[in-house]
Amino acid sequence: MTFEPSQRFRELIAKIDAANADDPRQIVVDGVPRPYEQVYSERMDEVLQEIYPNAGELLRIAAHAQHIRRWDIPRSDFEEGREGYNRWRRACREHHGALIAELMRPLGYSEEEIATVVGLLKKQKLKKDPQSQALENVVDVVFLKYYWDEFVEKYSHFDDDKLIDVIGKTLRKMSGKGHAAALALDLPEKTARLVKAALEREAETLAKLAKTQVELE
Repeated sequence: MTFEPSQRFRELIAKIDAANADDPRQIVVDGVPRPYEQVYSERMDEVLQEIYPNAGELLRIAAHAQHIRRWDIPRSDFEEGREGYNRWRRACREHHGALIAELMRPLGYSEEEIATVVGLLKKQKLKKDPQSQALENVVDVVFLKYYWDEFVEKYSHFDDDKLIDVIGKTLRKMSGKGHAAALALDLPEKTARLVKAALEREAETLAKLAKTQVELE
């Protein structure tokens, strides 16, 4: 079934794009500097359409709003290390949820619809809800396709074993459909090798997770 965007959906996407237009960070795409999070939203849309062409309106909203105004919550405001990172991520999710609710409500979305999108952004039902799992798959494929090289550059002190561990943790959050999409990517030779190595290392764990995973068709 082809997705037919409603007028309120079009207006909401435009509002998200306008909110992200203020991003002080720039990324060059085809030689043109653009707001970082605007580009991220477009890449989320692209990968969602590739993996889940039948995705509904609320999942599409959550994908587009995944990082809405993320720069408002700087990572540097939180301590270094895993605990600080997790606190930052939770703060970001709360921020994204509050912002999207503010944008959806005046356009006539119901409180139930708003709660669904906010829940997706907060990953409240990851591994339990098909839409939440679908969104996680898209997030992780976008990361591997577009932002892995940036990550490797930032953490240039990581050796291959550590990078394989990072990919392995990412794979655990994904379902079989996400794994298939990741393997189908046209990745650089080294990245593809690391992904395959991570799949081999995590094979037993992923097999156990597959027994309880939920999938969105």
